[in-house]
Amino acid sequence: MLYTLIAFAVALGLIVTFHELGHYWVARQCGVKILRFSVGFGKVLLRRVDRHGTEWALSAIPLGGYVKMLDNPLPGSSPQEAGRAFNRQGVGKRFAVVLAGPMANFVLAALLYALLGVVGTQEPAAVIAAPAPHTAAAIAGFQAGERITYVNGAAVHSWTEARWSLLDALTSGGKVPITAQTPQGASRQYTLVLPEMPPDPNGADPMARAGLALAPPRPRITDVIPGGAGARAGLAVGDVITVVDGQRNPDAGALVKDIQGHAGQPVNLTVSRDGVVITLVVTPQVETVGGAQVGRIGVMLGGDLPMVTVRYGLFDSLGRGVSRTFETAWLSLKMMGRMVTGSVSVRNISGPVTIADYAGRTARIGLAAYIGFLALISVSIGVLNLLPIPMLDGGHLMYYVLEIVRGKPVPEQWLEAGQRVGLGLLAALMGLAFFNDFSHLFS
Repeated sequence: MLYTLIAFAVALGLIVTFHELGHYWVARQCGVKILRFSVGFGKVLLRRVDRHGTEWALSAIPLGGYVKMLDNPLPGSSPQEAGRAFNRQGVGKRFAVVLAGPMANFVLAALLYALLGVVGTQEPAAVIAAPAPHTAAAIAGFQAGERITYVNGAAVHSWTEARWSLLDALTSGGKVPITAQTPQGASRQYTLVLPEMPPDPNGADPMARAGLALAPPRPRITDVIPGGAGARAGLAVGDVITVVDGQRNPDAGALVKDIQGHAGQPVNLTVSRDGVVITLVVTPQVETVGGAQVGRIGVMLGGDLPMVTVRYGLFDSLGRGVSRTFETAWLSLKMMGRMVTGSVSVRNISGPVTIADYAGRTARIGLAAYIGFLALISVSIGVLNLLPIPMLDGGHLMYYVLEIVRGKPVPEQWLEAGQRVGLGLLAALMGLAFFNDFSHLFS
């Protein structure tokens, strides 16, 4: 729990602070006076005032931060000082200052995605299992062991990239051209015809619903018990079992079932040892478990999953980071639109509890997964803040657009009414998000 809370606090602190830095930097360029920039909320632990008169503060509650500008001139201010108030700026400058926060979130996400591209990540190869009957992949003709290499004409290098390339079509439906490579190296062309499949609020994998699942790992021997049947047959740590009694590429479950069913009977195994193919015969020793006789060979099994290193050059990574950020934002907007029309359930809306849970999970998986999570949440924060809801950045931008169209500021009563409506909408949205979080948590 503590690990999850720390991962959540770091994620929220970084993303919100970067958002506020966007407001701060553009406000400075526009000549607006900044009174305080705080990392965190509550009691101030450390503070420093810079040469511009801005107080930089580190506060006790590390859940974000804020930037405080001079909104209106103080009584008795000189004309020059009064001109530095935010509300004295032209509508163009105010628009730029407000827009800078969400834009900073998009910039952060693009940089994080680019960082993953430059450093490189270890990801599962896009090798598929046998499609379940009657699924879209089975109808298209996909076969077990094939590796997806192109989706919509774009190269994919890993299972993660294949999932991302198919995500929009998996939820919206449509025809997707896919190129796959057989285990023998031949190239095959498929057209995956996908029905519209709205995201499942219960978490069902859209790839699996389409019949595309990652091929199970081949059994790898991680330990051999001295004197056991496996040791006598010549099995060694690191051996990857590729064939058992004529069955190619068995998963661990199939291997164990075969061994247990051949108590006292020879089993033919083919293993790969440091790239060398070796054929062995092992006779499982007979043991009685629960009144039944089963075979045991005295080895421990792990998984051998084909992995690839996904890495790009600096400029290619930057381009892919910008593209991935745009695609994520656009997909988020599409899902929101489909929620409004009712084609996607509002149960897919998540709140702080789910975000904290995923922060902890990805942090435990590794740094690359956590960075990817940070990028995704940064995009989500940017999109959310651009919604035309009063109280959010998008609501202020909406007022500024009206001001440009009208040629004068929006009446004060409009602002007050908008604040009440915005507060109500945000309260309802937050209530729904918490309800969904706890429903998922306790279901």
